[in-house]
Amino acid sequence: MENSQFRCGYIAIVGRPNVGKSTLMNALIGAKVSITSRKAQTTRHRITGIQTKDQTQFVYVDTPGFQTRHSNALNRTLNRTVTNTLTAADVILMIIEAGTFGPADQQVLDLLPKKVPCILVINKSDRVKDKAILMPFAQKVMSAFPFAAVVPVSATLRFQLESLEGEIRKYLPENEPIFAEDDITDRSEKFLATEIVREKLFRFVGDELPYTSTVVMEKFEQEGNLRRVFVAILVDRDGHKSMVIGNKGVRLKEISSQSRQDMEKLFGGPVYLEIWVKVKSGWADNEAGLRAYGYE
Repeated sequence: MENSQFRCGYIAIVGRPNVGKSTLMNALIGAKVSITSRKAQTTRHRITGIQTKDQTQFVYVDTPGFQTRHSNALNRTLNRTVTNTLTAADVILMIIEAGTFGPADQQVLDLLPKKVPCILVINKSDRVKDKAILMPFAQKVMSAFPFAAVVPVSATLRFQLESLEGEIRKYLPENEPIFAEDDITDRSEKFLATEIVREKLFRFVGDELPYTSTVVMEKFEQEGNLRRVFVAILVDRDGHKSMVIGNKGVRLKEISSQSRQDMEKLFGGPVYLEIWVKVKSGWADNEAGLRAYGYE
């Protein structure tokens, strides 16, 4: 290795919604700490994922996709999270989809600070049949911003992730580790449990349910190795409540079952889970309410 000095720093992962930011972070740290779904706006909080290896501690910060379609309090809060993360990062990963660069990507590009090393990460590169088009595509995007490097990857296939880590390491400052060697996130089990339920909610009801729904923790208890988890799904109106519950409660049972399995895998022990669905109109456009639900 060119430098045995320990390196440690924050790496912001940014991009428009649905380019695979959360999938990439989970692949890089080797554990699922940031939720994923095909529905835009799945990530709503700044999530930290930690990977310590080869004299380096990579502290990845997954951000919400920059929002342009709606202008309510929730989206203003999400966009503030993105811009605040960029200014505090040591390295920025700008994620785009192979072969696609549109106005939403450009809006994220316009936010990038010139003083922070930015690496262009072309995700889903395995889906491009004609690999010859990747280089001209990359050069076109790189002509719009002084990127420090470009790395084509596939987060789902773990393709080129070591190359990406090598590029990131070059730009991390020489620092002692911030977190313990076996830490994978700075988020609590309580937070991760609500995120897992929210992922399943979007996965099973995503196409029908408006994005103005969220999950809040009612109670989280631990007795030995058993965790008792009680959460509420908040929706905007009664019609949304019936969507989540489904015919004879089938959909809510599926959300609960899959959530419990994911929690047991992540926490390494049995989980008792109860989920309620509650109607709370207008929560997504209330700044004080957003803070109460943990939005920064």
